[in-house]
Amino acid sequence: MLSRWLAALALLSFTAGPALAHGPTRQKVVEKITIDAPADAVWAVIKDFDGLAQWHPAIESSAADKGNTEGSVREVKIKGAGSVIETLERYNAAGRSYSYRAKDGGALPATNYTSTISVSGDGAKSTVEWRGAFYRGFPNNDPPPDQNDEAAVKAVTGAYQAGLANLKKLVEKK
Repeated sequence: MLSRWLAALALLSFTAGPALAHGPTRQKVVEKITIDAPADAVWAVIKDFDGLAQWHPAIESSAADKGNTEGSVREVKIKGAGSVIETLERYNAAGRSYSYRAKDGGALPATNYTSTISVSGDGAKSTVEWRGAFYRGFPNNDPPPDQNDEAAVKAVTGAYQAGLANLKKLVEKK
């Protein structure tokens, strides 16, 4: 009888354990925009890792210590909202893309944030894709509203949408 009870208890704890052990889930955001301009013209505007402030309306400055060299570190100062430190992880001029990682903390309500921005297209139209993956700002259960999954997704989505819309406006104006 005791062995059946122990077996049932073991089975219950094995099946309930994963349900009770809930932590943050990796979030992903992908935003794309089509721009009426050749890919090379769009790339010329966004290619510089330290040039984010030139085309993103929410960015005050984005100085990088080593330009487009992998390992370059930039401080992105957000107008009225603090700053984020980012490191360039991969730069592919021929493929018109680069990837970077944000240091945890700072103005984003996210942790373990990585992002890639790329330009593709043939002829007179191009597509810019900005994608990111991250965890919410609060790593434990029951996060405060400003550091939960929804807040992180909303912040990243808003940043990507604002940047891409302004990029389209700038490039198509030229």
